[in-house]
Amino acid sequence: MQKIEIEGGARLKGEVFISGAKNAALPIMAASILASGANRITNTPQLKDISTMGELLSRLGIGFESSGDEVILKTDSISSVEAKYDLVKTMRASVLVLGPLLAKMGKAVISLPGGCAIGARPINLHVMGLQKMGAEISLSEGYVKVSAKRLKGADIHFDVPTVTGTENIMMAAAIADGVTVIENAACEPEVVDLANALISMGAEIQGAGTGVIKIKGVKLLKPLDYKIIPDRIEAGTFMAAAGITRGSLVIRGCNPAHMESVTDKLRQAGLQIEQKDDVLKVKCSGKLNPVDIKTMPYPGFPTDMQAQFMALMAVSEGTSLISEHIFENRFMHVAEMKRMGADIQVEGSTATVRGVRSLNGAPVMATDLRASASLILAGLAAKGKTVVDRVYHLDRGYEKIEKKLKPLGAKIRRIK
Repeated sequence: MQKIEIEGGARLKGEVFISGAKNAALPIMAASILASGANRITNTPQLKDISTMGELLSRLGIGFESSGDEVILKTDSISSVEAKYDLVKTMRASVLVLGPLLAKMGKAVISLPGGCAIGARPINLHVMGLQKMGAEISLSEGYVKVSAKRLKGADIHFDVPTVTGTENIMMAAAIADGVTVIENAACEPEVVDLANALISMGAEIQGAGTGVIKIKGVKLLKPLDYKIIPDRIEAGTFMAAAGITRGSLVIRGCNPAHMESVTDKLRQAGLQIEQKDDVLKVKCSGKLNPVDIKTMPYPGFPTDMQAQFMALMAVSEGTSLISEHIFENRFMHVAEMKRMGADIQVEGSTATVRGVRSLNGAPVMATDLRASASLILAGLAAKGKTVVDRVYHLDRGYEKIEKKLKPLGAKIRRIK
């Protein structure tokens, strides 16, 4: 099993380029099911989750080729409609094939999803939406089985915004009969990117990025040729890295408009941030101020940045309150940070973080994707050596992070 070893204390300085957004690439790869032909997707990050989705699509009979940041998906013939447990258990986003398979093939058999152990993430809202569109659904032996001769447009209201639920219904509705309206839809940039990709294929979609999305079904979609948006969470992680090391970074290839909630909180923490076009200049030369955050659906502060921000607050000069309102089990990194000397107390959905002068290197274990990033940040700032175990979580969402950090001055390496 691989680990990441960090010798802390170095100030990061230099330029870093941001990869494409995993959470945009995965649904857009699934959307290729809706077309017949060769689909081309660029700016795709080279990540474990991308190869997992590629393998899942391959098992459906779709040709999958990957070279650099380009993915080719050949959807001329789909020979299976089943997403099996052995793959779905490793990546919750596998459930994104549910909507497009049902719409294109008239049926789908999907294992109940797995992924990071950060709380219950049921697919009941996906199922409810598809039922309203006319799907017959049964559950047996851990699999959801859906069928419909032809999906029909419907008015669908989500009790709470769901990103993958919104994406699944949007893909299913793209070639359904009639008009589908999704109310209380997720507004994340990745949802908008999927909508734009579908529109490029010939779909008729209005309102993506707002709470109400309207989809008028069309009979046929053409293959994709689309470039993925930048990864706002990777960009936010490098911004936090500049802050926690008192460094100075130029972050290129990002979209500052997608990151306003994160940028605002980092400025409150004392970081100097300049933005122009697709570039962020981030510097931190003084003290770090304590800042309270509450994770919320977009455009609120993203849950995927909560752990990284906690690492930053662990070395601030004061007390911060960090409240998690998206997932009920997303403080598992706290115990590992405390091993490094962080002063953090958790009560319910709120963590009280009292800043300390410095963290100390220690062997720690990553429990999920973003927790692993927070431990990398803590290790960069700590005195001595930190070894982060279970970095397979890290590889699901960060493209060669140690290779991006090393030229910036980090003393970091991957070890077995």
